[in-house]
Amino acid sequence: MSDTLRTAIVTGASRGIGAALARRLAVDGFRTVVNYASSASEAEAVVAAIEAAGGSAIALRADVADPSAVADLFDRAEAVFGPVDVLVNNAGISAIAPLAAVTDDDFQRVVAVNLTGAFNGMREGARRVRDGGRIINLSTSLIGAYLPAHGVYVATKAAVEGLTHVLAKELGSRRVTVNAVAPGPVGTELFYAGRSPEMVQRLVADIPLGRLGEPDDIARVVSFLAGPDGGWVSGQVIKANGGRN
Repeated sequence: MSDTLRTAIVTGASRGIGAALARRLAVDGFRTVVNYASSASEAEAVVAAIEAAGGSAIALRADVADPSAVADLFDRAEAVFGPVDVLVNNAGISAIAPLAAVTDDDFQRVVAVNLTGAFNGMREGARRVRDGGRIINLSTSLIGAYLPAHGVYVATKAAVEGLTHVLAKELGSRRVTVNAVAPGPVGTELFYAGRSPEMVQRLVADIPLGRLGEPDDIARVVSFLAGPDGGWVSGQVIKANGGRN
C-alpha cells in the first residue's frame, strides 16, 4: 500500500475491539474515522487518545443499518480527510438465547446491525474505497463451533463471510483486498453481556493458549491486513482465537 493511502473508517469504534482497531490504525499512520451509533462521549475519548499520541482522528455518528447514513459517513469522512483507503466493518451486537427463545425484535436487531450494517459498509466501500485499498470485516470464530444460544449471531457472521469472499473477487481488478477477521473470545463488554461467570470459565478452559483475547490481539491482525504486508492476501477469513478452533 502506498504511503499516500492514509484514511481509515472503523465502524463501531467507540469501545471494545473497535476502539482498539481505531487506535492501532492511527498508530500505523492512518487518519482515522471513529464511527459510533450512540456512545458519543466514548467515541470522543478514543479520538482524544489518538490525538494525544500524535495521531489524527474524528468521531462521526452513523447507524450502519441505515444505508443513507453510511453514505453520509463516507461523505463526511472524505470532506475532512479525503478519499477513504481502509474500511473496517466492525460494528456488531449479540443476543444470546436458545433459538426457540429469540424474539422477533432481537432477531431483527442483530440482523440489522451485523448483516445489513456490514452489507451497507461493503457496498459503499466497493464504490468509494480507493484503488489499492482494503475492506476488512469482523466475523467470529463461533462459526464452526456452533455453540447453543449463539445461533442468530453466528448466522449473521456466516453471511458476512460469504459476502467477503464474493466481494474480494469483484474488487480484485482494482487491487482492493477484502478479508475477514474472526476473533475468538475477547474480554469486551459485548463478550461478557449475557454470559454467566461459569460460561466464561468454560470458554477460557477451551482456549489452548489459556486466556481470553484482548482487543489489541485483534488490532494486530487488522493492522497486518490494512498495511503493505497484507497486499496479496484477499478473500480470506483469518481466525484470531488462541487456537480454540
